[in-house]
Amino acid sequence: MESYISNQLNTLGHPHRLAVFRMLMRRYPDRVPAGELGSALDIKPSTMSSYLSALQNAQIINQQRVGTSLLYAIDMHSVRKMLDYLFLDCCLGRPDLCMPFDLGNDVEDDRKFNVLFLCVGNSARSIFAESLLREIAGDRFNVFSAGIKPSSELNPFALQVLKDKGHDISALRSKNIAEFSGPNAPDLDFVFTVCNQAANEECPAWDGQPISGHWGMADPVKAEGAHAEKGLAFQNAYSALKRRIEAFSALPVESLDRLALQSAIDEIGKSAAESTT
Repeated sequence: MESYISNQLNTLGHPHRLAVFRMLMRRYPDRVPAGELGSALDIKPSTMSSYLSALQNAQIINQQRVGTSLLYAIDMHSVRKMLDYLFLDCCLGRPDLCMPFDLGNDVEDDRKFNVLFLCVGNSARSIFAESLLREIAGDRFNVFSAGIKPSSELNPFALQVLKDKGHDISALRSKNIAEFSGPNAPDLDFVFTVCNQAANEECPAWDGQPISGHWGMADPVKAEGAHAEKGLAFQNAYSALKRRIEAFSALPVESLDRLALQSAIDEIGKSAAESTT
């Protein structure tokens, strides 16, 4: 076991292999093509291939063929074994030595949880998510959305879908992520990325270690074709997010500990990803 763990740590000791690992962790449970990883990290294909091979040989990631594409994802079972070994052996199982946060649940049952949905433009998907959670479970959550590189205005197709579904759009606006990382920003309990590009970006180290989730999905703003075809893309995005947010809202957030919550959120993302492959 020790030599197995040593090989994994040695593999992650290379800064570029570590960067690939970190990106796939942010994208978990997504499976990501090598080309997308290389483009996001500015690594040429031949070099990326060698990094992925090393990570796969160390059982840190795994590979799956979908059609003609090879997709890569974190081997979470193996990575958890590595972290468990470090925690139990090196830290003697003491959370006060090795864990940056409390694994228990000391949250007051009667307070609202702060949730942030992140996308790049904050013009459609994250706006959908903000509106949906506020309507479905707004009595339990303070809901926000923001963009890494926000648009100056909300997408008109997105606004029309929200109007048609009966949402109040009067207070919606495109917001920059900087609003949620300053000294006066709300303490976040949950941060969700709803587009792959946002998950690929370096986000701030959130105060309080909020639970994170990645629910990546196709960008309806990039849909091509006639007016009706573009409108359908926005309808599909709204429906996909509604299913995920209904599943999240059904979780007994107040009674689950951090690990159980993270596992449940990962499962929502995994189920959504599998339904699109």
